[in-house]
Amino acid sequence: MDHAERQTEALAFLNSLPSDDPARPDVVRIDTHANIVFLVGPKAYKVKRAVKFPFLDYSTLALREEACKAEITVNQANAPQVYRRALAITRQRDGSLALDGTGEPVEWAVEMNRFERRDELDILAKITLFSNDLCDKLSQMMVDAHTNAPLRKGDDFFAELASYVEQNDAAFREHPDLFPPDDVQHLTLASRTALSSIHDLILRRGEMGFVRRCHGDAHLRNIVLIDDALVLFDAVEFSDAIATNDVLYDLAFLLMDLWERGQQSAANRVFNRYLDLSNLPEHIEGLAALPFYMMMRAAIRSKIAAASALNQADPVTKEHQQNQAKEYFGYALAFLEPTPTKLIAIGGLSGTGKTTVAYGLAPDVGRAPGARVLRTDVKRKRLLGLSETEKAPPSAYTQEASDKVYQAIDGDMQAVLAAGHSAIFDAVFASETERDAIETIAGRVESEFHGIWLDANPDTLKSRVAARAGDASDATTEIVDRQLTYDIGAMTWETIDAGGTEQITLERAKSVI
Repeated sequence: MDHAERQTEALAFLNSLPSDDPARPDVVRIDTHANIVFLVGPKAYKVKRAVKFPFLDYSTLALREEACKAEITVNQANAPQVYRRALAITRQRDGSLALDGTGEPVEWAVEMNRFERRDELDILAKITLFSNDLCDKLSQMMVDAHTNAPLRKGDDFFAELASYVEQNDAAFREHPDLFPPDDVQHLTLASRTALSSIHDLILRRGEMGFVRRCHGDAHLRNIVLIDDALVLFDAVEFSDAIATNDVLYDLAFLLMDLWERGQQSAANRVFNRYLDLSNLPEHIEGLAALPFYMMMRAAIRSKIAAASALNQADPVTKEHQQNQAKEYFGYALAFLEPTPTKLIAIGGLSGTGKTTVAYGLAPDVGRAPGARVLRTDVKRKRLLGLSETEKAPPSAYTQEASDKVYQAIDGDMQAVLAAGHSAIFDAVFASETERDAIETIAGRVESEFHGIWLDANPDTLKSRVAARAGDASDATTEIVDRQLTYDIGAMTWETIDAGGTEQITLERAKSVI
């Protein structure tokens, strides 16, 4: 019996396994280009196809055994709830097959705990806009995954990126019916130029420990909600090179996927909260590479969709995959388009809704995934070594302490703009000096500037502040009373009535910029 026959026999065996879950009595088979998964009651069994591609090789039983064991190893850190073990499908003395028996292995499988497809984020993304809470959990999930990922070399990662650019060019040129040759040439030249410009940055990030053996495939279909916790599963196990990424390149797959799914607000929130939670100033400089990283993720998705369509017999599915290929290609082009930076300052007393307006504006400001939102409330806690929801001592709110917070954000803001991204600065801005200072910075870096002052009556401010929970702001009704005594001075910024609903206030702010 040859390799193909033995695998066919093993697949038939898995398909015939009895379910011990009366609610799910049938075995469900799921086929992909490289794997076959059998859902059996509360468990799932994943078999590697006996195939060989340029990027993976499962052509022998020994290689499939190695791949199954590697899948357990690379996924245990992020998804212990899902991955159980690698096991052999063995031939018993009577010739029958068994799971993890004592006979000779005829095939290998990854044994997993089953979860519901409806709880995968790509399914949820089709039916609802992601909440702030879910986005914050996504950000923390990615920060945790990157913190635990093994270190790798920056020059190896750069070499892989350079090879991807040329592979993309060749792949796109094979489909002139989908990708206009002039656009392909433009994307390739822009990609080469962008990659060359970030060469030294990538090497520095490798030296600083930001090139790691990451998940490698962190898009929405590989994230699932289990018991209200987000689980990142199905990491790349077949190629250390493909999984070796700048952590921002790993994040870029999730950001690109959210952006393409029409979840732009979620993409911007995850982007901002990842930077807040990781609290690493080096990532601000790294933002200069993010447009290239997002382009690359979209381009790779595009060429895969085009290749899938080529071998698709069903005309409806074929057309869908071709449309996806063209859509991803359009995003790849757009991500590298030069975009002027904007600096938006949003001021107002506590309770005016500055942060809500900032996050409402951010997805539409500057290049994808939108503007970096900088908050004095968050920066203050970081400088003190506190979590965002821990209360800061009174000494944190002296004029001297506040000046240090503003100065720190000024530095972050200038670094964000220098990296080619837009920024939104959310602070009280109660003094003319603070407002003048940020306008001066905008002029210095030749960034388009908009100043917005939010205003609402005292009762509205106090009721909003009193209702806050789980936020970085320490404002109380007493602080609002104190702020109401401030001499704001001459207000040259656009004043917006923020006493109505969040949506009305946001629409008024959008009309200003």
